[in-house]
Order: sequence, then structure tokens, then C-alpha cells
Amino acid sequence: MAIQFILSDYVEAAMAQAVYDKLDDGTFAGRIPPCQGVVAFGATLRKCEEELRSTLEDWVLVGLKMKHPLPLIAGIDLNKEYSVPQLRMMLQDVAGIIGREITADEWNDL
Repeated sequence: MAIQFILSDYVEAAMAQAVYDKLDDGTFAGRIPPCQGVVAFGATLRKCEEELRSTLEDWVLVGLKMKHPLPLIAGIDLNKEYSVPQLRMMLQDVAGIIGREITADEWNDL
């Protein structure tokens, strides 16, 4: 049985819906239409995509912390209540996304 990481799946599904535009100055703008306010800019398309992913990850974490309603993406509903084991898996997923453990103080400071 494969372990499913809900946050990673959510981020990947949201990134699949990203829309990019080349601006007049040759730079790029990216947005994810279902995720209001998730916008990023970059000198190259790749840099824009990296910035957009980072913005999305922060947006999801703040939304979860603040209990903001997050859009349903690819059938993944982050608005429902989760059990303690599910929350632990989500925190492990966050650690994988940011490349380190998130501390309780960091979580509380969001």
C-alpha cells in the first residue's frame, strides 16, 4: 500500500492548474486560478514556477493555520477535520516540502 501525502498531492494538483504569462519585459507571471491571491513572478519560466510553488505552499499552510476555506482541488478537501495520525502525516509532508521539520513555535507563529 502506498502512503499518500495529502499536502504534496494537493500542491501538485494545484500546480497542474497554473497559468503563466510572458510579460512585455520578458519576465513571467504565474497564477493558480482556484487559489485566490496565489501569484508569482520570475525572470524565467522555471524561476516563476519555483516562486509560484513556494507561494502556494505558504498560502496552504497559512490557510490551514487560520482555518481559511481552501478550494477543493482534484477531489482533495483540506477543509475537513483530520485525526491526530492524519495531522502527523501532514506535518511529515510539510517537512518533506520545506526540507526540514517544522517546529511547534513556527506552526504557532503562522
